[in-house]
Amino acid sequence: MQLANNLDTIAAIATPSGAGGIGVVRVSGSQARDVAKYLLGVCPENRLASYLPFLDRNGQVIDRGIALFFKSPHSYTGEDVLELQGHGGIAVMQLLLARCIECGARLAKPGEFTERAYLNDKIDLTQAEAVADLINASTAEAAKSAMLSLSGYFSNKINDLLKELIDLRMYIEACLDFPEEEIDFITTGKVKEKLLSLKLRMDEVTLSAKQGRLLREGFTVVLVGQPNVGKSSLLNQLSGNDQAIVTSIPGTTRDPIKSEIQIDGIPIHVIDTAGLRDTNDEIEKMGIEKTWISIEKANIALFLVDAGKGITDYEKIILNRIPKDVFKVWVHNKIDLMSKKASSEIIEGEHHLFISAKNGEGLAQLKNVLLKMAGVEFSKDGNQGIFMARQRHLDALDIVSKRLNESVNQIQSPELIAEELRQAQTSLASITGEFTPDDLLGEIFSRFCIGK
Repeated sequence: MQLANNLDTIAAIATPSGAGGIGVVRVSGSQARDVAKYLLGVCPENRLASYLPFLDRNGQVIDRGIALFFKSPHSYTGEDVLELQGHGGIAVMQLLLARCIECGARLAKPGEFTERAYLNDKIDLTQAEAVADLINASTAEAAKSAMLSLSGYFSNKINDLLKELIDLRMYIEACLDFPEEEIDFITTGKVKEKLLSLKLRMDEVTLSAKQGRLLREGFTVVLVGQPNVGKSSLLNQLSGNDQAIVTSIPGTTRDPIKSEIQIDGIPIHVIDTAGLRDTNDEIEKMGIEKTWISIEKANIALFLVDAGKGITDYEKIILNRIPKDVFKVWVHNKIDLMSKKASSEIIEGEHHLFISAKNGEGLAQLKNVLLKMAGVEFSKDGNQGIFMARQRHLDALDIVSKRLNESVNQIQSPELIAEELRQAQTSLASITGEFTPDDLLGEIFSRFCIGK
């Protein structure tokens, strides 16, 4: 695979913007060697670090640093690559980048270095996505899972399934070539058994992918309830600092307050909202409207009530307005005022937690319930073997699973099985990028930073 403009030589600053001890400018393409000669006076030996002056067009020194040259195809992009490591000042990096462009390169687009690595078969699409996921990982566990995907673990799982699926499809296609033979190819080839076995392995990969998506994206929890039930206190307990103002005055919280926390490596977006009540205060009304917007976008709603008062008719009215696809948990707060112990109970099919947001009692039970409701199912070994995954991967795996189910349902019709397996193969291959529309590639790589 090659891009139409892949003959261009590209350049970009590969380190974050701002001042730093070291900054890196990367150049990739057929003219990388020429850029090196113009800028350094010589092209460094392949894979040998050289300390050299970086020169402008008049031979004046822009900076001095380390220059590395990687000859094609043994480089990140598969092309000739020049890497310049200088002092990480903003002005120095901009001057160095401008000089590379002056020498024949053009400014790289976001993600173009990794896109070229993919197009030159250095990595597949899941590995390319893992590069961005590793950069953007917000927890140590997410970083480990991204690295697992980058190493090819996820790709190997998909390729093994793909090979098994193709072998089965080839067998079915061969059966169609001998319609007159009095042989039950379906039974003889144990097609149903193989389909069910393949489906079982698909389910295992899908489960790991779901855990990987949680590690990458996390989930959103919104704190809901009437004023003064302890929502802000609970946010402060979960975040570990005083992010929200806590007073006895109703309506203190107006705008939603967001906090990023993690539980067992899972990023969780917690939103404290304005208390829900009838009010004539126009500003408070606006805050309440924002509360409902936050609720609609959440995965889980923690419905806080005063443990001493219990659930009132007003809370039940509010509960009926919460979207059905949002998981709901009753949180009975202020048990410290009742000398009641923290507990977790299922009452009439609903989760009820009894906690004290003031002193943290019941917080561990609350965290466990959140993880369980979000679908976290890590093994005793933690998240080892959990690879990073995205929603598009889950969508593709879901299509494959449906196609395999249809194949089992059509077990006596080889023609229909063959078509179902063809569609399943296309969807499965799209994960690693073997069959991927160009517009999807553009969407994926446009989300990368420039220089990667």
